[in-house]
Amino acid sequence: MQTRFKKATKIFDIVVTALGGTVSVGVMLYAVGHFGLREAWPELVLNMCYIACLVMIWIYFFGGGLDSRRFNYWCSMAVGMTVLLRDILFAPPLANYALHLACLTLSVLLLCMLTYFYARKDWKSYTKRNLWAICIIDMLIAALYNYDIYLEPINEYTNYLLTEIWIRPTITYGLVACFVRE
Repeated sequence: MQTRFKKATKIFDIVVTALGGTVSVGVMLYAVGHFGLREAWPELVLNMCYIACLVMIWIYFFGGGLDSRRFNYWCSMAVGMTVLLRDILFAPPLANYALHLACLTLSVLLLCMLTYFYARKDWKSYTKRNLWAICIIDMLIAALYNYDIYLEPINEYTNYLLTEIWIRPTITYGLVACFVRE
């Protein structure tokens, strides 16, 4: 089987992303089954976007029928949709208002960066530093949500929430690893 990447570090980045994302999405699908669709349907919608990203990463990695331009566009759209849905439109209530504003501001910044990235006519001119900024901002959002979860009382949802908030940064890391290659 022919892969798009030849360097062991790039292959490692993609494999780690795919395995981490797949395990995390599997855990969240189990949570949807465990808590019921009535309570966990938003996670199911987000997981469909995450699964789409993981499938596109694998197709792109193995040199399938997905060229760089379409990979860039559809993965950016899927990640942007999850940012818009989970962090902006249906933002979870946080224990601290300043933390809520920081997460909301970073989410809007991330959405603007993704929009700017896939809307560019010559997207290959986007620098590696800008690509890594997308990943770092997504990780900062997840770290702030992680911090908020530890401020609130622990309940049966805590472990699933801790898993869910790190799925998107894992996928974003894989996307950036693919984009940096181009």
